[in-house]
Amino acid sequence: MFCQQRTSAFGLTRRDMLSRMGLGFGGLALADMLQQGQAGAAPSPSAVSEGGLPGLPHFAPKAKRVIFLFMSGGPSQLDSFDYRPELMKRQGEGLPDSYLKGKRPPGMAGSQTSFPLVPSAFEFKQHGQSGAWVSEMFPETAKVVDDLCFIKSMTSEAVNHDPALTFMQTGAPLPGRPSIGSWLQYGLGTDNRDLPGFIVLISRRPVDQPLSYRLWDAGFLPTQYQGVQFRAGKDAVLYLSEPEGIARGATRKMLDTLKAMHERQFVSRPDAEITARIEQYEMAFRMQASVPDATDFSKEPESVFQMYGPDAKTPGSFASNCILARRLAEKNVKFIQLYHPGWDHHGGLPMNYPVSTKEIDQPCAALIKDLKQRDMLKDTLVVWGGEFGRTSYSQGSFSTKSKSYGRDHHRECFTFWMAGGGIKGGITYGETDDLGYEVARDPVTVHDFHATMLHLLGIDHERLTYRFQGRDFRLTDVAGNIVKGILA
Repeated sequence: MFCQQRTSAFGLTRRDMLSRMGLGFGGLALADMLQQGQAGAAPSPSAVSEGGLPGLPHFAPKAKRVIFLFMSGGPSQLDSFDYRPELMKRQGEGLPDSYLKGKRPPGMAGSQTSFPLVPSAFEFKQHGQSGAWVSEMFPETAKVVDDLCFIKSMTSEAVNHDPALTFMQTGAPLPGRPSIGSWLQYGLGTDNRDLPGFIVLISRRPVDQPLSYRLWDAGFLPTQYQGVQFRAGKDAVLYLSEPEGIARGATRKMLDTLKAMHERQFVSRPDAEITARIEQYEMAFRMQASVPDATDFSKEPESVFQMYGPDAKTPGSFASNCILARRLAEKNVKFIQLYHPGWDHHGGLPMNYPVSTKEIDQPCAALIKDLKQRDMLKDTLVVWGGEFGRTSYSQGSFSTKSKSYGRDHHRECFTFWMAGGGIKGGITYGETDDLGYEVARDPVTVHDFHATMLHLLGIDHERLTYRFQGRDFRLTDVAGNIVKGILA
């Protein structure tokens, strides 16, 4: 049975009156919040700025931009940069009980009854004036070690891929928080209004672990701060090109009309998403001209392709994405994230690890050299690492005859390297124990890493906040210390 509507003397039903009153009071409350100047306030569409928040940066930055080379799947630090000769001496022995302390191992091998220690199948040597230990799987990276800072003592709170990936990119293991690039674009704005301030590139190769757009999402920040994925192919950004038969002038006229409609909507309903929508449409229009130029390699000299390696001319390869990252850095894109999957080596590591390293070793070294010769490394922060590391014991059985093994997920310790942008080159920070199982000195948490990155960009990580659902959030949550020992 339907409720009968009664009309008031003003020509309104009771439901209409309650609805309008509710929206009116709600609108007053929202308008008051928007005018308080708090983080999260929605500026009027005509006042949208690409300059970021007032007062930022908090101090003079060392880095103007970041290129994050993310090795999705968890590369083994014991087969790359963390040389542990004690494992060779104790090959095949079980992990000492003192390490487990009555607990099950933190990885995925809960059904294992023994945990045989296994050394790397690859030879290590010292390189550069710094004497950094590098696996033979990284011969080109070995040539630039004096520009790198190796952090051997990274730790994480998550041991499964999805929460660990999310934690590394957003500072929280559960989805819904803004990613690093979104925080930077929100706080610092953009230095190139014709390109997104946060761009994502994913290697075109088989994926062992899914890479969700949540990793570059803006979370509860306004949506214009989310990352934009550039793809290999004719259209780097989906649906960006004009449909056949539509002139650019017609699109401009349509957007002007749409903007006017949104501005009128904003007056009656001041919602931050309306502002975000206007900005996204305008950015897309500008990108129609800027993206083809940024992704056009035709003017790159042959020497550049040779420097980045045989895959450099293959669209979507890691090498090609590194060249594109350098081009985007030249155009002052604030945060450039490269994802290269293929590091989840639970088995057959001696056969499969060289495949992954060959794809990324030369391009990584070339990127450092390329930025340096263009005098850009000094203000470009380059980061290399994954979501966690790998165990010093074999996952499953281990045979000295076959020399084949796998390594389980390991959050207790793993290796990152950083370069440029205010980082001290030619040093190693932190240390693992003799078996490469735990941090022995100077642990660096994910929150510490984020705090240090923000510091290099001129941001006090405790002061970059956003109020959402009644509380202030930040990238580093309620933790994080600047790792001063790696700063130049």
